[in-house]
Amino acid sequence: MFSTAVAAVLLVFSSTWLLTRPHPRFAAGDPTLTPGDAGRGRLVFAAGGCASCHASPGQPDRFRLGGDLALASPYGTFRVPNISPDPQAGIGSWSVADLANALISGVSPSGQHYYPAFPYASYTGMTLDDISDLYAFLHTLSPVPEHPQPHDISPLFRIRRFVGFWKLLFFHEGRSEGTENGDSVHDRGAYLVETLGHCAECHSSRNIFGAVKPKTRFAGGVSSENVGFNPNITPTGIGSWSEQDLAEMLRSGRTPDHGYVGWSMADVVENTAELPEADRMAIARYLKSLPPRPTPYP
Repeated sequence: MFSTAVAAVLLVFSSTWLLTRPHPRFAAGDPTLTPGDAGRGRLVFAAGGCASCHASPGQPDRFRLGGDLALASPYGTFRVPNISPDPQAGIGSWSVADLANALISGVSPSGQHYYPAFPYASYTGMTLDDISDLYAFLHTLSPVPEHPQPHDISPLFRIRRFVGFWKLLFFHEGRSEGTENGDSVHDRGAYLVETLGHCAECHSSRNIFGAVKPKTRFAGGVSSENVGFNPNITPTGIGSWSEQDLAEMLRSGRTPDHGYVGWSMADVVENTAELPEADRMAIARYLKSLPPRPTPYP
């Protein structure tokens, strides 16, 4: 009886270990993945909002990507990593495959799960061309030798293998949440909003595990820092805005009521202002196509 119980425990443990292990999609140094075009990569960088999190705090250069921004959460404070091309402190030693595994699989070059404070749940839908272009652009920037501080999170959440359980429940590798309808402008917007722009990561409410609640997607939610409420951007919240109104807000920050966006959205506008007007109009068209959803209670 005892040996049977031990065997059952070992079977459960080994099965759990296998199910929760990191699964990088690409082999290290995959020869089919090579650096792309840095000019296009700059637009991917802007659309992805990379500077908003990874630029070193307290200085004006959005391309000084030393990280160390503090991200408050119910689980503790996460510190954003250095993604400059410094070979020790940053990602200078990474291959294109390493970057692809981080963005698509949420797995580090050392084979560990990334915490989903890094929005790979959205980035996972990125095209390999965009990842290759982003890689090329990042390697045109200046290396930053500073190492960010370590995460300050609950001891329980320091066990990264637990992220494997989270992925089993809430992560759909390689899948975008965007809905395409055959209109090239709309479908480009789907990619920009759902994948590169990861807009739902802020404009939605989350469950106790920190995953987006599907019924609140884009309907607004409490900020991760718990200091404000990100607005509803379905037609329930912005139904009176035209596509041109939305595109103008993404260019200048100006809203139809003659105001300006503030707080973290002002930083987003710094990114979207760098995009071509066609991309801002694509974002606007996709947002206008979203199903109306009621704003959840904070």
